[in-house]
Amino acid sequence: MNTKPSAGPAEPGLPPVASFAELGLPPVLVTTMTGLGVREPFPVQAATLPNALAGRDVLARARTGSGKTLAFGLALLARTAGRRAGSKRPLALVLVPTRELAQQVGDALAPYARALGLRTATVVGGMSIGRQAAELKAGAELVVATPGRLADLVERRDCLLDAVRITVLDEADQMCDMGFLPQVTDLLDRVGPDGQRMLFSATLDRDVEGLVTRYLDDPVLASVDRPEDVVTTMEHHVLHVHPADRYATATEIAARDGRVLMFLDTKHGVDQFTRHLRASGLRAAALHSGKSQPQRSHTLAQFRNGDVTVLVATNVAARGIHVDDLDLVVNVDPPADAKDYLHRGGRTARAGASGSVVTLVTPAQRREVNRVLSEAGVRPVETQVRSGEAKLSALTGAKRAPATAGKGKSTGAPFRGLGSREGRAPKESRRAAEARRTAEARKAARVRRGH
Repeated sequence: MNTKPSAGPAEPGLPPVASFAELGLPPVLVTTMTGLGVREPFPVQAATLPNALAGRDVLARARTGSGKTLAFGLALLARTAGRRAGSKRPLALVLVPTRELAQQVGDALAPYARALGLRTATVVGGMSIGRQAAELKAGAELVVATPGRLADLVERRDCLLDAVRITVLDEADQMCDMGFLPQVTDLLDRVGPDGQRMLFSATLDRDVEGLVTRYLDDPVLASVDRPEDVVTTMEHHVLHVHPADRYATATEIAARDGRVLMFLDTKHGVDQFTRHLRASGLRAAALHSGKSQPQRSHTLAQFRNGDVTVLVATNVAARGIHVDDLDLVVNVDPPADAKDYLHRGGRTARAGASGSVVTLVTPAQRREVNRVLSEAGVRPVETQVRSGEAKLSALTGAKRAPATAGKGKSTGAPFRGLGSREGRAPKESRRAAEARRTAEARKAARVRRGH
């Protein structure tokens, strides 16, 4: 394939469009879009769809929540319409890093695929591989997959990729960060060599550039968001808290009216804090890689429909959570780097909506958090707060949890260090904590192929 290094200039492409009507999409697609309330293209759609529909390779730098699923999905489906996949031989492939994102992409494209008479299959770990193999055997024009599960199906010869002519890598930087690069390259080596490739990524770092150089042919660059861009509809707050008051503060934020997504570092921390929130009378649920896929899907559905109002998660879930009208994300444990901050925060203020990201910071964490936010291009509003204060309520809607209301000032002492880099619960020794972290890392390595 005639490739061009990503550091060089991309080939000139078609200009952006102002409306979907200019694209010449199949009428049945336009009708379906209108019925779903999709009328005007978002910037990433306007910039990429003309070239994608023309069959050009596309390299798009776009943040999560910018509307990129339809940017590649409409073109992929329109260009596949009228063709029929053979048994085990899909015609189009979308690779994503996490199970939740795969299901989100599959669900988003399903009504358009049905309108065009195209069959889809979503293959992820944690679900029956036999059932997924049966779907592929029956024939699916479009497969949305995580790299680990698709690699398993290919190895079993339940999926053959030689007929694939359109391949999309969504959230390519995250796939590389999660260690999927070897699997991704192996899968790309198996697809039709002369097909169309589209790569979407929030950042274009070394690993992503390697994929571009190796697999994209004279790509059109659509840089919708620069790395330093911050969503203008998103507010960023750093709340300086005393370590002993950290989890009392988080609990009161969790008790606000409306939904809230809260991030902690570890599965252990997520589970323990979720149990505490439930004991406090809140409808909370945990989401992390230790849960089975049916559990994770059920939990997300409960959060979306309001049966659960507080979702407590680890980073592994950050990319796959899409909930309409989610206006608050809370970093109970600050993220380790700028990418993690932006991916967590990307769960709110999506597609032009407004939202806030709140990070709880103790004195020992200030320097590191300042570095992370600076690298993320974020200038937060900083406020010193304590649980029970009016200014905490004014900023976040915080209030007393049902089980603690009327019992005086709540205390965070039993949860000091819970799930954070500052330490563990007092009853856990350093040696025990290290052993548990090692065990978690080993388990994560075993399940990673299914994410």
